[in-house]
Amino acid sequence: MKHIPVLLNSVMNALGDINGRNIIDATFGAGGYTRAFLNAGANVIAFDRDPNVADDVNAIRAEFGTRFDFVPRPFSHIADLDGKYDAIVFDLGISSMQIDVAARGFSFRGDGPLDMRMSGDGMTAAELIQNSSVDMLARIFRDYGDVKKSSLFARIIKDAKPKTTFELKNLIHNPRDVAPVFQALRIAVNDEMGELGRALDAVPQHLVVGGKCVCVTFHSIEDRIVKNTFREWTKSPGDPRMPTIAPPPFISIKSAVPDNTEIINNPRARSAHMRGVIKSY
Repeated sequence: MKHIPVLLNSVMNALGDINGRNIIDATFGAGGYTRAFLNAGANVIAFDRDPNVADDVNAIRAEFGTRFDFVPRPFSHIADLDGKYDAIVFDLGISSMQIDVAARGFSFRGDGPLDMRMSGDGMTAAELIQNSSVDMLARIFRDYGDVKKSSLFARIIKDAKPKTTFELKNLIHNPRDVAPVFQALRIAVNDEMGELGRALDAVPQHLVVGGKCVCVTFHSIEDRIVKNTFREWTKSPGDPRMPTIAPPPFISIKSAVPDNTEIINNPRARSAHMRGVIKSY
């Protein structure tokens, strides 16, 4: 299935006029957001650790030249950049081209090696199961998948040591538990929550005054991190009991979710949630 950018209109509305602006697309994927930003006149630096995005990167570079730059690293490396930017945008979760390739092991819809690595480096999901204790697996399933019987699944999966996606799927008898278990392993393999936390920590010093950070999330765990981070950024510093307090360093942008038309056209959008903030000073 072709990857369709989720909540693109909402993101573009939140950013406003970006002609001539400098934007970080933290999650290049298939380049849908990047292309929209470039078509609107922005200059874009995009991040992605997935080596399989090379063809889309090269196509956009050929079309837009020096207005586009690409960094083949995880988005936590935003911290390594110099200078300040007008917007930093995150389209979190997993992309269609990762899910739809069985050989990458992200999905239980097709059989393939139990891999799940976005970058192709590091420990696979099968190796994570092999090297983790039952207690560690149970924490992964509970914290990253909200799996109710996390300890039971951890013992079953640890004992079986599945090597393929179908082997793992067949160990989970209740179909409702399959997706959360796969999600939890994927998040752990790629340290997605650690990456998100480190990237958000780097955002304030890399935004100009008036600059915007916009995040599109797809499940409750990453959305909770974004929501709580933005809540802290939009608090006024100092003692609220004092007669005057400083204004908050960020103000909120109105959040958005997909409408029925977008969900019908792109079912993967159904759990998406856009949140954003503007740097005040």
